[in-house]
Amino acid sequence: MVGKKLINDPEQVPLEAVEGLVAVNERWLRQVPGMAVVVRRGMPVPGRVGVVVGGGSGHEPLFTEFVGVGLADAAVAGAVFTSPGPDLILEAVKAVDGGAGVLFVYGNYAGDNLNFGMAADLAAGAGIQTETVRVWDDIASAPAADLEDRRGTAADLFVIKIAGAAAERRLSLAETCRVAAKARDNCRSLGVALTSCSLPGSKRPVFEIGDAEMMVGMGLHGEQGMETVPLSSADEAADVMVGRILDDLPLAPGDAVSLLVNGYGSTTRAELHIVARRAVATLKDRGLVLHDAIVGNYCTSLEMAGCSVTLMKMDDELTDLWGDEASSPGFATIRVAP
Repeated sequence: MVGKKLINDPEQVPLEAVEGLVAVNERWLRQVPGMAVVVRRGMPVPGRVGVVVGGGSGHEPLFTEFVGVGLADAAVAGAVFTSPGPDLILEAVKAVDGGAGVLFVYGNYAGDNLNFGMAADLAAGAGIQTETVRVWDDIASAPAADLEDRRGTAADLFVIKIAGAAAERRLSLAETCRVAAKARDNCRSLGVALTSCSLPGSKRPVFEIGDAEMMVGMGLHGEQGMETVPLSSADEAADVMVGRILDDLPLAPGDAVSLLVNGYGSTTRAELHIVARRAVATLKDRGLVLHDAIVGNYCTSLEMAGCSVTLMKMDDELTDLWGDEASSPGFATIRVAP
């Protein structure tokens, strides 16, 4: 039934979720007291760029669970589907500033653009330099000619990973920003939604969709997608997502890509792997080289059913940075070859 959630006070969900995350990861994470701000222990590091990420709650493990080695240094959680305020963002900046500046990475939404921009002004007033990479990977939200108007979705993971690797290597703020922006510009995403979600404390779905329908390109907050179509098979859905991404992302046979098949919250891993099976086959049929593939729930929309596909075009620099260690409560890249 829509509306059933294991919560206490709907207004306290972001703060209590952060408190729980830190409580079970206290060796690695700390919380700014009384705030929905997660900070990596050991920060700040003198002379090292800090990476601050954030956005509305409801997309976990994005953003708070991506604080860790080779990823973000701090994350700020706003209310569900609502940008965090500039005061919280400034606290995150202060917590990770080691004198080399701070990079913001967040999704391209009006509230986030406004509040992170205000936080950047406040940081400048405190003598802290910041740079920003807004993620705009969702091809459903604007045409290619208006790339900077697109929404940020699951490509946040790729961009945070590259930014975190650059910061760990002690690259300058300008270089960390450059490679993160390159990762962003090499990513495209598209999703399909099968059901809606409901906000904490609400008994109503965020949007309506028929039992025999799915929405192509639905936004993470219930924003209108490209079209409503009859519910299809996993292979057909994968073909739509991969096909439209390949129409948008400049690629040639022999190019390498990394793939993310991302669940929206209630889709099972079995379903996600079925979609991934078809996506990988399609990429190989197109003559592309699969560099890496990730399957799981990384950028969710509460309990919404459905998934998205993200592709990142790889080059030598991104491949090198992608190979660096990353470890956090919500994501890790440590793999042992047979």
